[in-house]
Amino acid sequence: MAEASSWIKTLKAAKKSCLVQDGKRKIHFTLPDGKEMVEEYDQRTGELSVRKWRRKSTLGTTTQWEFEVGEAPYQAILNLESEHIRASSTNPVFVRRDTAKAFEWRVRNLPYLIPTYNVYVDDEQKHVVVKTTNRKYFKKYDIPDMTRAGLKLEQEALSIAHANNTLIISYKKPQLIVEQERLMKKELSKLKATHDGDVECPQS
Repeated sequence: MAEASSWIKTLKAAKKSCLVQDGKRKIHFTLPDGKEMVEEYDQRTGELSVRKWRRKSTLGTTTQWEFEVGEAPYQAILNLESEHIRASSTNPVFVRRDTAKAFEWRVRNLPYLIPTYNVYVDDEQKHVVVKTTNRKYFKKYDIPDMTRAGLKLEQEALSIAHANNTLIISYKKPQLIVEQERLMKKELSKLKATHDGDVECPQS
């Protein structure tokens, strides 16, 4: 529990403000090291829908938001792509969307049947690897929540499903993570919230 407690202490030490808007409770964190994190929770279900990060570059400029959970709004993606060559709409799209009991990722635009996919834990239990037997798709990623808690990944916690051209990868949350999330939600519940649109909550 030491590593998990260390992460919670970091968040408790962060400057926090909250905003209730469009049915979401948005929490903005400024961590002691200067990084910014924003989490968005569904007001009705209480589930996390977005977690994104940004930091200062070596030149002092603020970087683009990097999404750990959820994805950038469609218009923001279009604006970013307008500066570059636009990606094909048929390319696989990898997005994390968690549930209360599992970390979950959806890979859209993958039409292949279940036997085509090989999903496993690799690199000394630090990464999840996804690849197809037809060599059409390959992805290796970690689970930052597990890394922050000092936990290694276990193959038994992984499961996959496929529907509507989308591969769904689930990793069952260990009890330590569930408890950590419970404690963090309890901490965040102490922030005073407003339901008046764009008015920010008091900073803590």
